[in-house]
Amino acid sequence: MDKMLNKPSCKQIIDVIPDPFVVIDRNYRIVAANRHYLEHYGMSSAEEVIGEACYKISHRVDSPCSEHGEHCPLETVFSTAQATQVMHIHYDQHGHEEHVQIHTTPLFDDDGAVRYVGEYIYPVVKPSEDNILIGRSRTMLRLSSLLQRVAKTPTCVLLQGESGVGKERVAEYLHQYSNRAELPFVIVDCATLGENLIESELFGHERGSFTGANRQKKGLFEVADGGTLFIDEIGELPLSLQTKLLRVLESGSFRRLGGTSYLKANVRVIAATNRNLLAMVEQGEFRQDLYYRLSAFPVQVPPLRERRDDVPMLAEHFLAQMEEGERFIPLSPEVAETLMAYDYPGNVRELRNIVDRAAILAYGEQLLRPEHIILGEVPQGGAISKPSGGAAIAQHKPLLDRRNGRLSEQEVLDALQASDGHRAGAAQRLGVSERTLYRYVQKLRGKG
Repeated sequence: MDKMLNKPSCKQIIDVIPDPFVVIDRNYRIVAANRHYLEHYGMSSAEEVIGEACYKISHRVDSPCSEHGEHCPLETVFSTAQATQVMHIHYDQHGHEEHVQIHTTPLFDDDGAVRYVGEYIYPVVKPSEDNILIGRSRTMLRLSSLLQRVAKTPTCVLLQGESGVGKERVAEYLHQYSNRAELPFVIVDCATLGENLIESELFGHERGSFTGANRQKKGLFEVADGGTLFIDEIGELPLSLQTKLLRVLESGSFRRLGGTSYLKANVRVIAATNRNLLAMVEQGEFRQDLYYRLSAFPVQVPPLRERRDDVPMLAEHFLAQMEEGERFIPLSPEVAETLMAYDYPGNVRELRNIVDRAAILAYGEQLLRPEHIILGEVPQGGAISKPSGGAAIAQHKPLLDRRNGRLSEQEVLDALQASDGHRAGAAQRLGVSERTLYRYVQKLRGKG
């Protein structure tokens, strides 16, 4: 009889959870872990992780993740007593980088105080390089975490931000991580089309509905059925069409231009603008009900000047995509300093143009040098004004302490040893992209 009354142990309970799960105290120490957690991180027994710091197991670092540019969910739960979720970059049992969604929840003591945190870890499929958001600044990690929360929902997302910040790339990222990733991702830019063309593009038209309509045409809502429709520059949508768009968002039904029957489409809408839609609402230029329907989940995409740490990585990414561009990687400290000292009013789009232009100017040379970097508008006569930006340079100096644009074998080996052989950590220490470090590692192996 007593045996029947025995309660299951904590280990038995958490082993039922089908994903990696761990219990952590306020000192970041692991007090319990289920078998899926042990398997995921290559541990044979719980004794190998009990008492260890969570950041040491999953991040392979010696201090909390909040000191490495990531938002620490553990600290949030202990300070707010509320559950939270974030997107992080962990390392699996083979030392490979992986993107994970972390859900943390408070575990209370008898007095109602948070004693432990329960942490669920959900590995997610890393997007292809074409769809990944480049950058590991604190700002970009927070943005990625926010996007992960909304990606798998059907909610409308309104992307706000200056021109050139990469709103289309963010929309692609949302689609890539959604349940619609295998279905169409369709783009319409309201700024490049007239009123009649926008209506025809969005909803399609019937043959003979207007002059030149000699055949039936499907609209982008039909084309995107089951997938995602990205409406760029939504602030340019005429008032007459805003009503029709609102009807589609609310009912999922629409009519082709010149048509009489209603059609249905299951489409997730992501809209983007660099305009102040609320001000437009107040001025009667944008429907209030449409604004609130589109902004169910607003996301502010940060300008490049607010994430300067990402500039070298972005620049190397653009160079790697160019023919012959990879020979200029990694960037020399002088070039990186020059790039990071600029404010980029044109944001990521302007940085790409600057990098493309620099590669052209450096054609036939072995190194990309500061004189190849032309920032801002070039006045008549070709004189180039350089930005001051001394404070910004000093702020980022720890990443730029190499004396030339090439890493030595010893620098690479030292960084790998200091990072326990993990390429991502070594790349961060050296101030280069992981792809750049990989090439150096391949060269070293070739010599061996």
